[in-house]
Amino acid sequence: MSNPQPLPPCPDLSGLTRPRLLVRAARFGLRDYNRRRDLKRLMRLADPPHPEAALRQLMAEEDALEQARRAGEATYSFARHIELLIAVMAEARLLPRPALSET
Repeated sequence: MSNPQPLPPCPDLSGLTRPRLLVRAARFGLRDYNRRRDLKRLMRLADPPHPEAALRQLMAEEDALEQARRAGEATYSFARHIELLIAVMAEARLLPRPALSET
């Protein structure tokens, strides 16, 4: 069995700037987030992937929705955008935190 390719570094959420209303709605929805249920529906998968892989896919789709929102496209879904932001925030919380160095 061959070793799988290492995953590229996880995207940084600190640079993510979205309208305040979207972020507030997503934060409010975090308490009801159920990883197994919600990722199955959002990602159309039987089993949720590792948080890093899930976060990459979710962020790619969220970015596409952000582009659609900014362009004023008729296909833009405010509800889907909030659902994706909830999942992005929740999955980011599951990632291991880097150890703080004592210098």
